Amino acid sequence: MDEVATKIIDVLKKHMKTPKEDVGLATPLAELDIESLDLAMIVFDIEDSFGIEIPYNANEEAEDFKTVGSVVDRVRLLIEAKNGGAAESAGMQPAAP
Repeated sequence: MDEVATKIIDVLKKHMKTPKEDVGLATPLAELDIESLDLAMIVFDIEDSFGIEIPYNANEEAEDFKTVGSVVDRVRLLIEAKNGGAAESAGMQPAAP
């Protein structure tokens, strides 16, 4: 796992009611025992960690946030967009499901 995935998993674990040790990219977010208020804090923590803004509308983008890997992929795309494509040239690839 790369640094982006590791940081995101650490943020998720920090906000889980009962932290799981076996959180991976394929883990569904629904299995992480995270309340909706905690989800907002997770988004803020991820934004702060990577210096990005995550546009999120639960009604329109729920598909994009089904698994840990889908969150990692979205963050990578936002980092790449912020850096003008620098993430792609640095070898960052989307997470495998």
